[in-house]
Amino acid sequence: MRMFGAPATPAARPTAAERIRSVLEAAHSMTAVTEGVRSEVRHLDGADPMGRLHLHPAEPGGEAEHRPAIRLEFTDIAPTPVRDRVRSRVTVVGRLLTPYSDLSADTGTGSTCMEFQRAELETAEGVFHVGLEELDAARPDPLAPYEAGMLTHLLDDHQDLVTLLLRLVQPAPTAAVLRVLPLALDRYGITLRLEERRGHRDVRLPFPSPLDDVEQSGAQIQALFSAARRRSHRNTLPA
Repeated sequence: MRMFGAPATPAARPTAAERIRSVLEAAHSMTAVTEGVRSEVRHLDGADPMGRLHLHPAEPGGEAEHRPAIRLEFTDIAPTPVRDRVRSRVTVVGRLLTPYSDLSADTGTGSTCMEFQRAELETAEGVFHVGLEELDAARPDPLAPYEAGMLTHLLDDHQDLVTLLLRLVQPAPTAAVLRVLPLALDRYGITLRLEERRGHRDVRLPFPSPLDDVEQSGAQIQALFSAARRRSHRNTLPA
């Protein structure tokens, strides 16, 4: 049994499918490209596109080639003022089975049926392709709708605690680190961006155990702060 406060498995992190679902869950806008026309869809707040976008398996045969192609593009931007704020890009590609409906329309009736071809997640680590079964089975991260508010609150009101977390970074940061900012937060942990004069590096600090819902986040974050206070090495970044 792992004691509370012991680090989780370092490799524990969202799958590509989970990251895609989380980006969609928290999306404020997207770009839809169909029949050569690009449309900026805004005001997605609180309306996961997956609720109105019905993805269907590709049918055998060549009939799909005669259906209008559609490409949905989402950009995941860090809520904090880090360098290079684009954390990932998500693209869902397919062909329309029904006429395209405005996914941001607050009518409760708009929906689009789409023959799924592929979903892509592009990050600094590379491009990951996700199939329909994997995407359907994945759950959005429980913190996704709250992440932006939680990270900005941490940075604006508790900068000293962000700096405190540097004690958990291994190897210990050097004087080359000019600034540390929270970059991402998910059910597995928090990611810090350590900015240097030239470039930056991201460090993931895992929670003692993955979260099942947002109500557990307070205790897990406090566990990281407690673990940091127990570390003796001094950081070189001013609070």
